[in-house]
Amino acid sequence: MAKTARQISDQVTALVEPIVEELEFELVDVEYVTERGRHILRIYVDKEGGITVDDCAFVSNEIGDLIDVKEIIPHGYVLEVSSPGLNRPLKKEKDFHRAVGRKIKFRTTEPIKGQKNFTGYLRECSGGEIVLDLPDRRVRLSLETLEKANLVYEFDEFSGEGKI
Repeated sequence: MAKTARQISDQVTALVEPIVEELEFELVDVEYVTERGRHILRIYVDKEGGITVDDCAFVSNEIGDLIDVKEIIPHGYVLEVSSPGLNRPLKKEKDFHRAVGRKIKFRTTEPIKGQKNFTGYLRECSGGEIVLDLPDRRVRLSLETLEKANLVYEFDEFSGEGKI
């Protein structure tokens, strides 16, 4: 039986997270996608003060062979290791704690009162729940309902400068 993209991502996460942490980086996300007929394994890492191209190459060299030896992916693929970027994904509760006060997008697995997509300012995170200030109301969402979440990069319309 073929593995799903989610199963592959989860297996790679379990395999490489301890190694990435031992290298003093943070594993932010793992994605396994097919684009233009190519299988791509994307691993997003970060560290205090930001990440460089050399850091990405170092992490790639440390984990690439291990993923191959464990035969998690049964066919050819491209390994990409990079920074999470401006729209950093939020997956773990600690990610949400770090994002308190910032604007985020949060998509739920199932509609809540007919809505799956929420964009607003993260006001608090505790006990597996977050509180978002939306333009018209405040909502409390369980992290168990999380399908996808990320920071929203805001541009200052007067100065042309951005902020996260």
